[in-house]
Amino acid sequence: MSERLQPGDTAPAFTLPDADGKDVSLADHKGRKVIVYFYPAALTPGCTKQACDFTDNLDVLAAAGYDVIGVSPDKPEKLAKFREKESLKVTLVGDPSKETLEAYGAFGEKKLYGKTVTGVIRSTVVVDEQGKVEHAFYNVKATGHVAKIIRDLGV
Repeated sequence: MSERLQPGDTAPAFTLPDADGKDVSLADHKGRKVIVYFYPAALTPGCTKQACDFTDNLDVLAAAGYDVIGVSPDKPEKLAKFREKESLKVTLVGDPSKETLEAYGAFGEKKLYGKTVTGVIRSTVVVDEQGKVEHAFYNVKATGHVAKIIRDLGV
């Protein structure tokens, strides 16, 4: 099981392909705050709700200085379908190797319908302008999570 990040930790660097196959790095966002959220799979009901919530609030978050990156184990082709089908505006990147998911503590054992399984732990990590973890939320709910983040960040 991977270690969970704590406020003050250096956010693990990553470079992952987006829905168009272009590399996106955390370093590209240096000087801005970044909300990196981890979700199990594109085109599933909970993940769609969460991605749509982030898209609906993207202007509010951007105005407050936050960029948003969604990370899942999906390949770019599936992310592109997800983006088109749902008209998503957030940056979606794929981590099929799950290395970034593990580095952020967003992959491991979790409870699913009462059973213990290994998979993506729905998580959100807020990274400050210097690349340090400001907040780390684990086992979050897909519904209502974006509103909670906005409240927690005072946006």
